[in-house]
Amino acid sequence: MRRAVPLMIAGCLSVGGFANLAHGADLMAVYRDAIAYDAQFASARAALDAGREKLPQGRAGLLPTVGLSASTTWNETESTARVSGATATTRDYNSNGWTVQLTQPLFRWQNWVSYTQSELAVVQAEAQFGLARQELIVRAAQAYFDVLLAQDTLATAQAQKVAIAEQLESAKRNFEVGTATITDTHEAQARYDLTSAQEIAALNDLNVKRQVLRTVIGKEPEGLKNLRPGVQLAGPQPDDINKWVEMAESASASVQIYQALYEIATREIEKQRAGHYPTLDLVATNGRSGAGNGNFGGVDSKASTIGLQLSLPIFAGGAVVSRDREAVALKEKAASDLDNARRTAALNARQAYLGVSSGLAQVKAYEAALTSSQSALDSNKLGYEVGVRINIDVLNAQSQLFDTRQKLAKARLDTLAALLKLKAAAGSLGEDDVAAVNALLQ
Repeated sequence: MRRAVPLMIAGCLSVGGFANLAHGADLMAVYRDAIAYDAQFASARAALDAGREKLPQGRAGLLPTVGLSASTTWNETESTARVSGATATTRDYNSNGWTVQLTQPLFRWQNWVSYTQSELAVVQAEAQFGLARQELIVRAAQAYFDVLLAQDTLATAQAQKVAIAEQLESAKRNFEVGTATITDTHEAQARYDLTSAQEIAALNDLNVKRQVLRTVIGKEPEGLKNLRPGVQLAGPQPDDINKWVEMAESASASVQIYQALYEIATREIEKQRAGHYPTLDLVATNGRSGAGNGNFGGVDSKASTIGLQLSLPIFAGGAVVSRDREAVALKEKAASDLDNARRTAALNARQAYLGVSSGLAQVKAYEAALTSSQSALDSNKLGYEVGVRINIDVLNAQSQLFDTRQKLAKARLDTLAALLKLKAAAGSLGEDDVAAVNALLQ
């Protein structure tokens, strides 16, 4: 009888809680579904496609432009000689023509700077997309872990309810035979009712967490694979917080984004100052024009030209100088944004590293506490059977065991989430890390 409750607890947790998860989806499958469905990631993918178009747009300023212009005009003129008795002469005719012009920039410094800015804009778009991918991994994994934890919470509440129900029946039997007071029955009944309420709350929380996961992957999987029993979690490599901070300050996706923005702002100053520089273009034209009608004859002409066109700005009302000052101020803003991005990345790396370290320590502590709680429950049940422990002692020991089991599961999942966030902070989170976590699932 003494071992009936622990065995029943294990049976409920393994069979009632997770039997339907044996062939369920794993983290890698959830991640791939998220790539195909998640709206935020789809938006980031479209933004990347748009950002890559900055390069051909910038290159266009260095390439020749060709334009065609054409016109046709109906003319009606009336002329009168300045002599006595002269009559008016009327002439109606059509004039038309077309011109093709090619312009090749030879020296336009602002166009060259715009081209270098377009290269940096593509770098920024790539970094933004990399950040979106890392955020997707973290969001998908967190939603996955939340469902696992909610399932474990529900299974724990159900197993605890079964164990308390058995203790309640035992208390009733002992009261009937006169070996226990009615207090034992009331205490067990109160615990049973409380656990029933906790089961309802756990079921509701599980439904909510499943809906959150559904918004990420577009469907509700039949089941999710849980961590292997007794899985051992590895610490971060390298095991040095300062190295992770250094990586975050240089390789974080957010830092790369603001680094590109800073470089763009730096070149913007040069671009605006180029408004004072002369421009030199090669211009070539080819055209035809014609005028006249059948009565008065007509004239057709063709012309081709090629030459250099120099333009020297002298005064633009102070606009160029003002834009220069604006660009300088925006560069200072970009520098401050870059500093803030580095500090934020370093803070995120420190927090995630401490979360992993603390989580690993908590896992070890809860594993030891789980063993102690199981021993305490066995001892209290034996003491209750021989009369040296009361029913409330057994109920407290059961609650402690289930609470410890729940906290251990949460510590393991929180540690894995912190490890993914640490790699994201350092800019190294990728599909290989998803596969590594996926290998820990049963």
